[in-house]
Amino acid sequence: MKILKQITKPILLPHCSQDLLLAIPRIVCGFLLTYSFGAAKFGLPWSPADNNLGFFEVAFWFPNDVAAYVGIFAIAPAFFAWMGAFSEAVGGIFLLLGFQTRIASFLIMSTMLVAIFMQQINNGMWNCLPAMGFLWVGVFYMILGSGRFGIDYLVTRERISL
Repeated sequence: MKILKQITKPILLPHCSQDLLLAIPRIVCGFLLTYSFGAAKFGLPWSPADNNLGFFEVAFWFPNDVAAYVGIFAIAPAFFAWMGAFSEAVGGIFLLLGFQTRIASFLIMSTMLVAIFMQQINNGMWNCLPAMGFLWVGVFYMILGSGRFGIDYLVTRERISL
């Protein structure tokens, strides 16, 4: 439990306004990941209706894409497809809320590394840019945590006794 609290506790910047400013990219990227990228592959309440996905269900085409990456991905494509879609959809929600920010950031970073080097790198650098952006956001928040404007701060802050 002590390790989880250490992982969860965010680094606080000297001024509240700095934490507020740094919460904006976390919130925007979390929203984009879950609403635009993850919802198309993973069944969430806001997934497009024409994708016909049940709750936490992976799109039928995604495991086939993952299997094409060969190596370990070809051995268990359904598992890796589910994990990738989960990290984008649910990890995006966690990033948005600042809940378990470092763990969500690690999952997002892992997924974006796969997206860059296994999926987009052959299509040119321009196609890698969205995944690279999310990768760097993941690195940043894995180091800092959620800041003052996230659930992690509310859970781990020291209680002041009167």
